[in-house]
Amino acid sequence: MEETQRQKKIGTVLQKDLADILQTAATQGGMRGIIISVSKVKVTVDLGVAKVYLSIFPNNKAKELIEGIRSNTPFIRHEMAQRTKNQLRRMPNLEFFVDDSLEHIDKIEQSLKRTDNPITNRDLLEKRKKQ
Repeated sequence: MEETQRQKKIGTVLQKDLADILQTAATQGGMRGIIISVSKVKVTVDLGVAKVYLSIFPNNKAKELIEGIRSNTPFIRHEMAQRTKNQLRRMPNLEFFVDDSLEHIDKIEQSLKRTDNPITNRDLLEKRKKQ
């Protein structure tokens, strides 16, 4: 089912404010060189839950950071409620996920750029046959 205008509008408001809160927390928390961006916010039809997809660079810190963010969800939700009190009556519950679409795209690009092309080098086909 496609998102309604209201869901999209609330998602955009949450995305902007969450990006600001998370980036401020990262810089004040002594995590220099880490970029946290909110790539997408999907709000349910009843506006009760917001699924937040985060893109974290560098990728090797993503799992550790997402756990820290999940453990601080009540604080983040409270801060969001303070910022959006004039726009939303009720703050949706926040669920955080890692958005690995950039990593997936990078893997595809690396596969396409490989020099071991089986079309030009027929010896590689023998290695790839199932045994």
